[in-house]
Amino acid sequence: MAWTKVVKGPKARRTKGPPSPELSNRFALLAAPAETAQLPAPAGNPGSTTATGPALPKTKHFCFTFVLGPTRKMPPTASVMDFFQLFVPDHVLKNMVVQTNMYAKKYQERFGSDDAWVDVTLTEMKAFLGYMISTSIHHCESVLSIWSSGFYSNKSIALIMTQTRFEKILKYFHIVAFRSSQTTHGLYKIQPFLDSLQNGFDSTFRPSQTQVLHEPLIDEDPIFIATCTERELRKRKKRKFSLWVRQCSSTGFICQIYVHLKEGSGADGLDALKNKPQLHSMVAKSLCQNASGKNYIIFTGPSITSLNLFEEFEKQEIYCCGLLSSRKSDCTGLPPSMLNNPDAPQSRGQYRIKMKGNMSLICWYNKGHFRFLTNAYSPVQQGVIIKRKSGEIPCPLAVEAFAAHLSYICKYDDKYSKYFISHKPNKTWQQVFWFAVSIAINNAYILYKMSDAYHVTRYSRAQFSERLIKELLGLEDTSPSH
Repeated sequence: MAWTKVVKGPKARRTKGPPSPELSNRFALLAAPAETAQLPAPAGNPGSTTATGPALPKTKHFCFTFVLGPTRKMPPTASVMDFFQLFVPDHVLKNMVVQTNMYAKKYQERFGSDDAWVDVTLTEMKAFLGYMISTSIHHCESVLSIWSSGFYSNKSIALIMTQTRFEKILKYFHIVAFRSSQTTHGLYKIQPFLDSLQNGFDSTFRPSQTQVLHEPLIDEDPIFIATCTERELRKRKKRKFSLWVRQCSSTGFICQIYVHLKEGSGADGLDALKNKPQLHSMVAKSLCQNASGKNYIIFTGPSITSLNLFEEFEKQEIYCCGLLSSRKSDCTGLPPSMLNNPDAPQSRGQYRIKMKGNMSLICWYNKGHFRFLTNAYSPVQQGVIIKRKSGEIPCPLAVEAFAAHLSYICKYDDKYSKYFISHKPNKTWQQVFWFAVSIAINNAYILYKMSDAYHVTRYSRAQFSERLIKELLGLEDTSPSH
């Protein structure tokens, strides 16, 4: 099937105000045969008498029956710990205790006994996690700063456990103490925890129809980078993994995480992931393995967007809208005429569209050419991008939707990434573990804000972490600071 040029119909009128990141009915138009339509198509859609140019397929509203929000109603008296343990329950913490003690025994059998070591208990393991989580609100590069006499000391929690005991637990801390002879995956030390966390994400929350695939902000804190000496920067090891997520664009809840390890300099390394779109395609398939048959709309960046991937997802009833880049995207099967900039000067808001079946390729101009590939939005439904200085800039509805949903995710990341645990361990599996715990706490806070408990206590994100730390440490005074 060849790509067909689409001539836009009359400009759609809209109410004033910025585009909402919440899903609306007009953000769910899919080109499809009319006999499958479940709701009447709005005026001005493809196939109506207002569209001009070649005949276009008629549209439908594809059905999305899931109700956004938590799957379990938490009582108004639910504690912060109750929300955290939706993802990290006691049986997971008890397994950490068992595996840590097993690893300590194995280590001492190999390298000699450690007279100062005593088997860790569940209470101590909770306190250990509490100390680590405290670095998400009292940012310090090393958690040991808690016991120091300097600026980053925290006397309010330092007396619960001695620094010596904490360092012993940190030395032997493990999720999986022994490597199975059949294990080849580089994440074997943390995979059971990641699987348990994923089960918690799947069972506690129903995301909105619109979701985003992207890399969250987990890079080094720029404050620490600015204060490091050149020698300290040289000593820093490059992060050996890439963390990707599928995230609800209405709430910020992270539905699924995927970790790609840089294992040497081979074809599966992180450098290859940055340069080969097919590897990003593999990441996208892994993130959407539980999304089939639900009519989700997935927004993607240039490294993931490709015609082959979107067509494969469509067969699974997953629909997409992605930004294209001739440098970063796999442009196989796309018309070259749409990938090259026109010779004639363009004015802001001008766009060209070509269509192939249900797939639309959009080239939109706004101080530069932006290209989008989508099978989730009607090619002739129009929207606007609102700029403070420039006012309304016309665009296809797909462009407005992409901008609205990505803008929400960016604002969410800017706000909540600063609550990631800032302790920087050297071991890759531990880095992944603490990032995963940080994501779990952010998700727990989202569930808390959507519960009746929020209307009783109304904790901010920082207060939520403070309360969690105190409950993990077993402190009697659990009132948040203001």
